[in-house]
Amino acid sequence: MQKSDLKVLVEQIYENLLERIESEENTSKQQVIGYLKDAIDIVANINDKDLDTIEHTKESFKNSYKEIVKESLDSYQNTNEKFGELTQLNKETILKCNENHIDLNVLSEKFNEIHTHMSEEVKKANKVISNLHQKVKILEETSNLDPLTKVFNRRALGSYLNEVCENTNRPYMLHIMMLDIDNFKSINDKYGHVAGDKILIFISNILRKTLRDGDKIFRYGGEEFTIIINRNSDEQCELIANRLLTLISSNNLIYMGERISVTASIGVTKLKESDTPDSILARADKALYNSKKSGKNMFSKDFN
Repeated sequence: MQKSDLKVLVEQIYENLLERIESEENTSKQQVIGYLKDAIDIVANINDKDLDTIEHTKESFKNSYKEIVKESLDSYQNTNEKFGELTQLNKETILKCNENHIDLNVLSEKFNEIHTHMSEEVKKANKVISNLHQKVKILEETSNLDPLTKVFNRRALGSYLNEVCENTNRPYMLHIMMLDIDNFKSINDKYGHVAGDKILIFISNILRKTLRDGDKIFRYGGEEFTIIINRNSDEQCELIANRLLTLISSNNLIYMGERISVTASIGVTKLKESDTPDSILARADKALYNSKKSGKNMFSKDFN
C-alpha cells in the first residue's frame, strides 16, 4: 500500500470519527474506543494485492448513505416547517373570522388557499422522497459491498471470477466454497428477520476472523456465502472447511435472551483450466446440495 493511500485512509478515519462525535449529543469514551477498534480491524485486513481491498476499506468509512439520510432529514424539516406555517395561517384565519362578522366567501377563499399550499408541499415532499429512493437504488447497484454483512457482494464476485477465469496462467490452486446456513427459513419464521440479520452478521464475522487476508468472502445471496481460497492444497482446503463448520456450530448466538444454535453446510470445488464463472459456481453449488442432502452441518467436495 502506497504512502499516499495510507494518508488518505487515515484522513478519512479521522474525519469520520469527528463526524460521529459531532452527530451525537453526548459521545462517550467507549463509543470512541469502539470506533477506533473497528478502524484497526479494517486497516489490519488490508492486502495490497487483494481484490479492490483499498477501495473496500475506504468505502467502509465513506458511508454514502449518511449523506442521503441527512438530505432526507433536511427535506422533512423543511416540509414540516411549511406545514407549521400553514397551520398557523389556519389559526389566524379562524381567529379573524371570530373577531369580525363571519364572511363565508372570505372564509372559503382562505381555506382554499391553505389547501392549495398544503397540496403543493405534499407534491414537493413526494418528489424529494422519490429522488432519494433513486439515489439509494443507484448506490446499491454500483457498490461492491453487501450493506448488511460488509463483505463483498454478488456483483463483486462476478467481476472477480471473470478476471480469474480469463487468467489461464495462474501459478497456484484456487478453491471455491459455497456456504449455506442450515434451516435459515425456520430460524427467521421462529425468531424474526432481525434475528436472521444478526445470524448473517455473526457468520460473516466468523469468516473474516478465520480466513486469511488473501482469501475473499462474498455474500452470494440470502443466507449463502461464497469463499475464494487462494494458494492452498486440496487437503488444506478441507481442513479450512471443517474448521469453519466447527466454529459456526460451537458458537451459539444469544438473541432476546434465547440461545440460537446455528449450523452450516459447505460445498467445495477448485478452479479448472477450462472453467467459466458459471461452471465453477455450478460445481460448488452441486457439492453444497450433496451436503444438504446428506444431513447438513458438513462439507462435500468435487475436485475432479
